[in-house]
Amino acid sequence: MNARLRLFALLEAQGVPASEADDLVAALEAGAVAGAQCQVVELDGMAPASRGSLFADGWDDGVRAVSEALVGIGDREWSPRGGRSAGAAELAVHIADVRRHERADLVRLEAYVRETVLPRTQPYTTARRRVLEALGEAGGLCTARTRNSDGDVIVCTLEAGHYDPDDKPPFKDRKPGGWHKADASIWNDLGAAGIPHAAI
Repeated sequence: MNARLRLFALLEAQGVPASEADDLVAALEAGAVAGAQCQVVELDGMAPASRGSLFADGWDDGVRAVSEALVGIGDREWSPRGGRSAGAAELAVHIADVRRHERADLVRLEAYVRETVLPRTQPYTTARRRVLEALGEAGGLCTARTRNSDGDVIVCTLEAGHYDPDDKPPFKDRKPGGWHKADASIWNDLGAAGIPHAAI
C-alpha cells in the first residue's frame, strides 16, 4: 500500500490525470499477478514422483486452482474501476490524514515556541528575532543588515523605523541610540559593511 501511494503521489506530481494514473498502476499490478501465474503454471506435473499418483493428482489440481485464482485476480486488477480512480481516492485520503497530523504538530510546536522558547530569549537579540521570524511575527522589525568581523550577515533586532543617524550610541554602554543593533554589534547605514533598508 505504501508503494502504491508513493507511486500515485509521484504520478500526480508529474501532472498525470487520476484515471490515467490508476490505469498505469492497475496494469503494473495485473502484470505482476500474471508473472506469478506463469510461474505457478510451470509447477503442473512437477509433483515429487515418490509421493504416488494420488498426491500427484492433488498437486496438479492445486496448481490449476491457484493458476485460475491468479488469472481472476489479474482480471480484476485490470478491469475498469469506474468513476474516480480507487488509487487516487486512497491517495487523497492518505494526504488529507498526513496534512491533518502535520497541522496538529505545527499547532503544538507553535505553542511550545511561544510559551517556552520566546520567554527565554533576551530583547533585541538575534535569537529573539529568529524566534519571532519562526512565529511569523518579525514583520515589525528593522531590516537593515551588516557583516560582523567573521563575515557573517547579521540583521538589526530593533523595531522598524528606529533608525536615526544623528542619535549616536554611547559606545561605552553599548546602547543602540538611533543606530542599528544585533547582540553586541552596533552600526549605521554609512558603514562600509552596512546594508541599509534601501538595499533590501
